[in-house]
Parts: sequence; C-alpha cells; structure tokens
Amino acid sequence: MPSLWAKTRTTLEMIKWEHSIFALPFALTATLLAARGLPGWRTVAWILVAMVAARSAAMAFNRWADADLDAANPRTSTRAIPAGLLSRNFVLGFTILMALVFIVAAAELNRLTLLLSPIVLVVLLGYSYMKRVTRWSHLVLGLALGLAPSAAWIAVRGSLDLRILVLTAAVTLWVAGFDVLYACQDFEHDRAVGLNSLPQALGIPAAFWAARLLHLCTLALLVWFALLFHFHAAGWVGIAAVSLLLGYEHSIVSPSDLRRLNAAFFTLNGVIATVFFCFVAADLWLGR
Repeated sequence: MPSLWAKTRTTLEMIKWEHSIFALPFALTATLLAARGLPGWRTVAWILVAMVAARSAAMAFNRWADADLDAANPRTSTRAIPAGLLSRNFVLGFTILMALVFIVAAAELNRLTLLLSPIVLVVLLGYSYMKRVTRWSHLVLGLALGLAPSAAWIAVRGSLDLRILVLTAAVTLWVAGFDVLYACQDFEHDRAVGLNSLPQALGIPAAFWAARLLHLCTLALLVWFALLFHFHAAGWVGIAAVSLLLGYEHSIVSPSDLRRLNAAFFTLNGVIATVFFCFVAADLWLGR
C-alpha cells in the first residue's frame, strides 16, 4: 500500500492534475449555455469525469512518448519517468485506463459523444508527436483543449451548434499563444535536438510577437462569441477582465526575462479561465 500510494501521488504530480482547470471552465461555460442554465447533475458529473480522464490520458501519454526527450533536456530530466520514479509500462497502463474511463463517460452522456470519443483521443494523444514534425504543434495543443466547449455542448444537447465553435477557436488560439511562450524555455534544447516550435523556427523575440497576435485574435473571437450569444453587461465585463489578465500575463515576461514564465503559464491562465466562466455564469443568471 505505501508503494501504491507513492505511485499514485507521483502520477498525480506527473500529469499536473490541478491544471485541469485550464479547459474545464470553458467546458462548463458551454454546458451552461447549452442547457440555458444548469443541466441535470448526472450530466455535469459525467462531463467532469470525461474532462479529467481525457486530460489525464493526454498528459500521461505525453510523458510516456517524450520520456527519452525529457531525459536529454535539463529542464525536464527530473520528471517521473526519466528520474526512475515511474516505469514507462506503468504510465502507459495509466494512459489506457484513463482513455477507457473517458470512453465510458462519453457513452454515459449520449450516442454522439461516444461516437466522437475516439477522434478526440486521436487529437489528445497525437499532440505528443507534433513537435517532431511541425512548428505549429502549439495549435494542435490548443485544439486539444479547445475541443472542450464543443464536446460539452454535444454532451448536453446531443448535437453541435456552430456558434460554440467560436469558443473552441478562441480557446485553441489562447492555449497556442501561451504554449508558444512556454516553449521559449526550450529554445536552445529544441534547436540542438531538432524539435520543432515557433521559438525554435523564428527566434524568441518573434515568438513573443506571435503569442501576442494569437491572444489578440482570442479576444476578437470572444467578442464575436459574446455577440452570438447576446451577452449582457456581466459577460462583457468578463471579456474585459480576460483582456486585462492577458495583458498582465504578457507584461511579466519578455524575450530577455523568462523568470516569471511559470507564473504566467500556470497561475494566470487558470485565473483567466475561471474568471471567464464566473462572469458568463453571472450573465446567464442575471439575464433571466
């Protein structure tokens, strides 16, 4: 039992389970909009299970697929597999388990979510190999998280409303933007071993401008989304708050100073997602 508990704790640390909050608030936003309020608790519960399981599978598979690359990178050499804390077989088994949980959750929601679940897994797991083939891997990661609101809409309605794709696009570009910034940490390593990223291809200063452009496009899409769903005052305040937080995120890092990158990447992005959800939820409640 002590060994099992240690492995469980290490696995949770490996997949950064607390960072599930990145996409989860956007999924919950779509859930509320699709239901025009709060759907049944059974639906919410299975959406939560599907979200956590999907992200856990994706993160674990990424650590499994990148184990050799992580071992060669000083920044990532202390991760669970390179450090010998978990075996590759254990991590692969965990990935398969989480993928199965995700499929079960999809099946419990409706037929369309079940039919689409393998496609979602292809995107989630396929991201791990994108840096080997394209500098645009950031957009694939963005899509992996951006699918969350569309998936949640389908989970509630059993069909897709094209309007929710605007939020999917916004989340995709938002995640891609901060992943571009995060990849700046590995600029030298990626160039040395031939991995692809925008910082590796364009240089760090140009990558910062690319991230800014992606986040400006994110804000434009959120404005379009608000118009499509006829947001009231609270929703617009939420978008204004997101714009201020994104501006602050970019103000605390620069091409010459990446020291606060973890704060920008992990803390602020969780706040941005949560703030957006809270204001949209308030908008729905006040607009009744």
